[in-house]
Amino acid sequence: MAARHFLTLNDMTTTELESLVDHASKLRDEWHQGKVRDTLKNRVLAMIFEKSSTRTRVSFEAGMAQLGGSALFLSPRDTQLGRGEPIEDSAIVISSMVDAVMIRTFAHDTVERFAAASRAPVINALTDDFHPCQLLADMQTYREHRGSIRGATVAWIGDGNNMCHSYVNAAAQFDFHLNVACPEGYEPDAGLLKAHGDRVTVFRDPAEAARKANLLVTDVWASMGQEEEQKIREQAFRSYQISPALMQVADKDALFMHCLPAHRGEEISADMMEHPSSVVWHEAENRLHAQKALLEFLILNQLD
Repeated sequence: MAARHFLTLNDMTTTELESLVDHASKLRDEWHQGKVRDTLKNRVLAMIFEKSSTRTRVSFEAGMAQLGGSALFLSPRDTQLGRGEPIEDSAIVISSMVDAVMIRTFAHDTVERFAAASRAPVINALTDDFHPCQLLADMQTYREHRGSIRGATVAWIGDGNNMCHSYVNAAAQFDFHLNVACPEGYEPDAGLLKAHGDRVTVFRDPAEAARKANLLVTDVWASMGQEEEQKIREQAFRSYQISPALMQVADKDALFMHCLPAHRGEEISADMMEHPSSVVWHEAENRLHAQKALLEFLILNQLD
């Protein structure tokens, strides 16, 4: 049977995604109860990092250990990938030795090419275009605090980047409406907007996007690889900050999320992480549990 891959949220059905999120919450509860789980005993995850990471590495490596398996950290400096070996050749060899492969890289084409040649499941742990693993954690977090997100309004404040793109896909898969507030020239991908025009509305005014929203989300103004644009982006995004004042125009029970790392004083006010609406730390931990559920689904082909 061909391997299932997870390159975007669209690689799963809505039913599969919702079952996965529910399973992640079960795994979270079991972990906090101290229950031992060894469903992935003797299984190995290869972790390919071309972009640096804190949460992604810790969550996948710890997740495999908590399920009884192990993880290998591979960087371009230490492998032939960094010396020009074709992606397809690396995929054939690596996937013949491990049970799944996680890739965090720049071009989305890299994970697509790797997956096409891989006999093992491939997980997109972030590309310049999408970040689906973070959305699993976000959807799990919302469900644990507020129940189903179906029919809700989510406000994305900031750059139309890879996180925003995955929120567009999530709007369709989890059945909510997405308001995107961004400066002109920083909109999400035009093709994605066209494909999901019934799910996404673009605003210039953050307050308009946030009005009556059930969830406010943001990300840094300059992502990895955009450091040279920092000053330009600071000017463009200076009014696109989530703060207690912006939360005031949202629904009274609205939540605030951020995928981290956060730049206090830029995309969020200095006090936003400690705001009563903030579930950022819960969201961050859920990367661990959502990815454990994902690993079980892809490697074992089950959610139990």
